[in-house]
Amino acid sequence: VQLQASGGGLVQAGGSLRLSCAASGRTFSSYRMGWFRQAPGKERDFVAAIGTRGISTWYADSVKGRFTISRDNAKNTVYLQMNSLEPEDTAVYYCAAQYSGNFYLGLEYPYWGQGTLVTVSS
Repeated sequence: VQLQASGGGLVQAGGSLRLSCAASGRTFSSYRMGWFRQAPGKERDFVAAIGTRGISTWYADSVKGRFTISRDNAKNTVYLQMNSLEPEDTAVYYCAAQYSGNFYLGLEYPYWGQGTLVTVSS
């Protein structure tokens, strides 16, 4: 599967952005999807993940209550709605896909998008 992330940009603290990740192929609904982020000089961190049917979701503690992950299997797209953004959310955001494995471990996602930059100004 090939992934294309979009929707990043510059936003003021307290603002919102919605990231999208479009997938190619006819088996999108078979993949668990995740969002990760990497801030400058830091390691890549888990942000959120969603099960194949969009029922199960998981979040990092740092974004719980502010970010919402969703998916539309008819459109082969996963979304990350980000509200109440903080300067600490500044990072390149990546979407990723896996058939199985630990949803919070980037190493267990074989498929990655190219990343989209989110910058939150104070």
